[in-house]
Amino acid sequence: MDPQLVEVSQQFERFKAAFVRKDYDTCSNLLSQLKVSLTKFRSLPPLFENTPNANNELLLAREIYEHAVVLSVKIEDQDAFERDFFQLKPYYTDAGNRLPPSTQEYPILGLNLLRLLVQNRIAEFHTELELLSATALEDRCIKHAVELEQSFMEGAYNRVLSARQTAPHETYVYFMDLLAKTVRQAHFDYSLGDRKIKTYMIKFWLDEIAGCSEKAYDYLSINDTRQMLLFSSDQELLEYIKDEHPEWEVKNGSVYFQKAKESAPCKEIPSLQLINQTLSYARELERIV
Repeated sequence: MDPQLVEVSQQFERFKAAFVRKDYDTCSNLLSQLKVSLTKFRSLPPLFENTPNANNELLLAREIYEHAVVLSVKIEDQDAFERDFFQLKPYYTDAGNRLPPSTQEYPILGLNLLRLLVQNRIAEFHTELELLSATALEDRCIKHAVELEQSFMEGAYNRVLSARQTAPHETYVYFMDLLAKTVRQAHFDYSLGDRKIKTYMIKFWLDEIAGCSEKAYDYLSINDTRQMLLFSSDQELLEYIKDEHPEWEVKNGSVYFQKAKESAPCKEIPSLQLINQTLSYARELERIV
C-alpha cells in the first residue's frame, strides 16, 4: 500500500480513538492535519484522477469527512458543519457510482435537512430535497426531517416539540433542541410574496397548555410539568416559570398552581368579540393564501 495512504490511515485511527473518548479538542487538531494530508491525493474531488489507490483514497476521505460532520455537531459548530458537509457531498454524488454505499449517507443528509430547517432556510431545504433519490426519500432519517418541516409549516408545533423523542439518530438531538428553542421564542417570520407575517401562535399554544394545567391541577411534580410543557430540562422549565408565570410557586420538587387560581379574577368571556375576531382572521388568511 502507498506509504502516504498508510500514514493518513494511521492518523485517522488516532482521530477515531480521540473521538471515542470524547476528546474533541484533539479531534479538531487531528482533523485539520487530516484535511491537509488529503490535499495530496489527486484521486479526490475535484480532480478525480484514476490513480492506483483511487478507490481506497476515496473511501478513506469519505469516512474522514463523515466524522468531521459528526464532530461539528458534537462541538455545536454550525459553520463547520456546513463547510464539512459540502466537502463531503461530492463523495455521495460525483463519486457515488465508484464507491459502495455508506451507512452514514442518509443520516447525514437528513441531518443537513434538519440544519436548514433550524436556520429557517426553507428554500434551500426544498432544493436539497429535490436532489434526493426515491430510495433516499423512503429512509427514516430523511422522512423525519420532511415530517418536521410539514409540521412546522402547518403550525403543528406540538409535533415539532415532541419529535425530539423520536429522533432517528443521536446526532439529531442537537438540532432538535435548537429547533425547540426557536419554536418557543415564538417569533417566526413567514414570507408570503413581498409580505411578512409575524406570528406568535407558538407562545399562545404553550400558554394555553400552561393555563389548562393550572386550572386542572392544584400542583404537579416538576418532572410532570416539564413533560407536559415539552421542555427538555428542568432549567428551561424554571426559566419559563420565572419569565411567564411568576405567580406559580416551586417548592419541594413540585409546581403549585393554587396561588395562581386564588389571584386570578373571574372574567366574563366576550363571546361576540371573539367570534368576530376569529372570522376576521379567517378572511385575512383566505385572502393571503
